Amino acid sequence: MIEFIIKLHPEISIKSKSVRKRQTVLLEQNLKTILLRLDTEIKVKNLYDHLTVTLERDDDQLRLQMAEHIKCIPGINKFAEMRSASFDSLHHIFEQVLALYRDKLEGKTFVVRVKRNGEHEFSSIEAERYIGGGLNQHIPSARVQLKKPDVTVNLEIRYDKLMMTTQEYPGMGGFPLPSQGDVLQLISGGFDSAVTTYQMIRKGLRTHFVFFNLGGAAHETGVREMAFYLWQKYSLSHKVKFVSVDFGPVVDAILATIPPGLMGVVLKRMMLRAATEVAEQLGIKALVTGESIGQVSSQTIANLNAIDRATEMVVLRPLLAQDKQEIVDIARAIGVEDIAKSMPEYCGVISRSPTINAVLKDLLAAEDKFDFAVLQQAAQSAKVMDIRTIEYQGNQQVATVATESVLPADAIVLDVRSLEETDLHPLTLETHQVVELPFFKLASQFAGLDQTKQYYLYCERGVMSKLQALLLREQGYQNVGVYKKP
Repeated sequence: MIEFIIKLHPEISIKSKSVRKRQTVLLEQNLKTILLRLDTEIKVKNLYDHLTVTLERDDDQLRLQMAEHIKCIPGINKFAEMRSASFDSLHHIFEQVLALYRDKLEGKTFVVRVKRNGEHEFSSIEAERYIGGGLNQHIPSARVQLKKPDVTVNLEIRYDKLMMTTQEYPGMGGFPLPSQGDVLQLISGGFDSAVTTYQMIRKGLRTHFVFFNLGGAAHETGVREMAFYLWQKYSLSHKVKFVSVDFGPVVDAILATIPPGLMGVVLKRMMLRAATEVAEQLGIKALVTGESIGQVSSQTIANLNAIDRATEMVVLRPLLAQDKQEIVDIARAIGVEDIAKSMPEYCGVISRSPTINAVLKDLLAAEDKFDFAVLQQAAQSAKVMDIRTIEYQGNQQVATVATESVLPADAIVLDVRSLEETDLHPLTLETHQVVELPFFKLASQFAGLDQTKQYYLYCERGVMSKLQALLLREQGYQNVGVYKKP
């Protein structure tokens, strides 16, 4: 038999009776939705202050699968695999504990902890002393140690039933989905938006995704992969939407009309405007971003204040006071580091010498020259998808673009990095011509280049260049590849 006992997150336990009941009912439903996919005979029981999950047969592989799923369900503080038995005396309890724990306690220090409900001839402390003393006597290599022991023997005595813990697991914490409502996450596929999504899910918020595409189909594929992973791992109990907005035309309009120093802030304002429209269409009341104070130029307090004035909808920023390394550490812990580090950052790189102290009246004056019909068209043309139906190609598409370290003699290298990157670390090659053409200008300017030439795109890590080369291939240009410095 497989049996788990599930403890509620402490913030649920301190709620009023009615709120606690509602939260535990949601958690029960979520456990059933996810675990019954593994086996329809799994039983979930709600006992108010805890829940149990049982299966009336033994299956080691299924036990591990169940534990992995339960770890990633919001609202659970911790859970344990249990062994249940009946008993007729305190000594009978000891005998069963000894049989289960003998091998685990060999050569270890230990302590016995007992929780008890019901009428018995002994107290919890008396049970701890009796069982602990018996284990100490019958396992010569084991030793009782009350503080920081190697093993804690956790027992629960509920009326006529003994429950022995065989293994404990940490839970995800937080509140059950969707007890706190719905939010719309602006997702880029990088570390910040991924960690923010996890934190929102953990707090019981059903998190939908909106993606502003600046890099073509390959970029969207990578971001979908991130969104799908987060949903499948931590939010599987509820269906969510993935909304893709083609923001290339908006960026082109910004480049044509907005002063260079204001471009980054204006881009974020446009994204909030479009996200607000998407959220209103989906009946969502809040937006979520992965911004952190001072991480990039658009994330100063002055700029964030100016960005927020673009919408009346509340904007949540869970990472506001966290350092980048802290964010990366969380990403690693939740399993998204590899996906995140392969994604290029598009936002905040389209302006040279960006302002860190945007003034709202200057932004409004600049935006007077912007054609908002372009933004309206982008928002209205957004693709709304059920994340469950998305098929992922991963990096397979990107891998079809040739990457070369040795180039043909007449090849031209296009440096597609941002203006700041090329200023700080210019690429110079003795054997080949290098043309600086930032990625956000490729779509509009590549057609004007000599199409009899072969072009190889370059960026520092090779991710952005691959995505842009694939985008050009999709547009019908076959004379593109990727250059990697030897």
